[in-house]
Parts: sequence; C-alpha cells; structure tokens
Amino acid sequence: MRATPLILLAPLLMGQARPAPKPVLVPDVSQRQIDIAYSFAGAELLLFGAILYPGGRLPDDDKPTDIVVVVRGPTQSILVREKEKIAGIWVNAARLRYRSAPSFYGMVSSRPIDQIVDERSRAIYELGLDSLQLSPASNAPADEQERFARGLSDLKERTGLYYQKPNAVEISDGVLYRARVDIPARVPVGRFTAETFLIRDGHVLAVATKEIEIRKSGFERFVARSAQRWSITYGLVTVALSVLLGWAAGYIARRV
Repeated sequence: MRATPLILLAPLLMGQARPAPKPVLVPDVSQRQIDIAYSFAGAELLLFGAILYPGGRLPDDDKPTDIVVVVRGPTQSILVREKEKIAGIWVNAARLRYRSAPSFYGMVSSRPIDQIVDERSRAIYELGLDSLQLSPASNAPADEQERFARGLSDLKERTGLYYQKPNAVEISDGVLYRARVDIPARVPVGRFTAETFLIRDGHVLAVATKEIEIRKSGFERFVARSAQRWSITYGLVTVALSVLLGWAAGYIARRV
C-alpha cells in the first residue's frame, strides 16, 4: 500500500525531470579555407544557417530571437607596453603580458550585445570586446589590468583585428540568418573558429561552431613552412642572402 503512491507519482516525476527540447542551429560558412598570397587584400566571410525549432514550429510568444556570430583566431601570448614621456622623449615604461589573447576577434550581432544578454552571460561566453578573458601573466592590480586590456583592444581595433558590429546579422522569418565578417589583410594564419549563438529572452539556447583555416599560399607559404621546419637552414640562408645582397649593392655603388 505504501508503494502505490510512489508508483502513481513516478510518471509525473519522470515528466518533470525530462528537459524541454531546445532549438538547434545548423550553420555553414562560405569559405572553409582562405589562402593568403602576396596580393591578399582581405576577405569577406559569409556565415549563414537555419534555426530548427522543436516540432518545426516557431515560438508563439513575442520574445525576440537574436543571433550572435563570433569569429576567433588562434590564441597567442602578447606583451603590451605602455609608453611614458620622460624628459621630452617617449620611452617604454610599464608592461603587461597576456598568455592567451585571441589573435583575431570579430563579433557581429542582430542587435547591440548589451540589449541581448546581461553582463554575466557576456563574460561567460566572451561576447564583446569588454568581455574577453585575456589571462594576464602577472598579479597586477585590477585597475592596471583594465587599463592594459583597453590599450590592447584599442591597438587591435586600429589594425582591424578586433571589432564588433551590432545590427549586422539578418534573420528572415525567424528561421534563416546570415552575417558577414570582414577578414583584414593583416590577419594571422592558423585555425579559426566561427561560433554562432542563438539567444532568446537573454538566454543562450544553442551554440554551433565551424572551423576556418587561414594559411599562406605560393612563395609566402614556402617561406613560412621552411622557417618552421628547417629553422637553422632557413637562418643560415637568410644571413647568406643578406651578405650577398649587401656585397652586390656595394659593388654596384663602387662601379657607378
């Protein structure tokens, strides 16, 4: 008799424990590989896809659906120096090293990011330049870390390696989306990731990732691979060419 109530409640408890189905992102990218040659002047990536809702039905509420796309380059160690004017001369003063700063960070969103998610969610998913986790290598004071982080972000923004664009994602009929991300000419090589976030009512409901490889091609690729695989030989050849070209320039100058 005591077990009967538990048996009757078991289906109800199981129904409550079962999570509600969530939508799924099906993303794609126009280029999976970008080759950098001597004439490379930048590229434009088209990221597009679809939102698959449970049962194939759109939500019947009035909550807005937002898409945020983040293209991130491989992380690298960066040393940031702060200049100070001493006796009328600008010299390097304080410095701070970051262990894992992204070499490239481009974010596009359907609305301004502060209108989509709160500060806590932005920090968790690193949405926005002010939410990047740069991992400083020293125990500098918080105000100093913040100052150097702003400086690093500003330097990267000037070269086009860091940026964020609101209202740059188009969503059609609440299902299809498309976004364009600019790749500057000075982009580093390596394996990039394109993360797409589906956000509704301030909650991240789905995340999908695509990989993009950016590599050098032609003679530039040969030089880069030679420097990595045969570093000693590459260094000796570089020194020999420098000496040879210097001697040739001096010889021509004497003859003229």
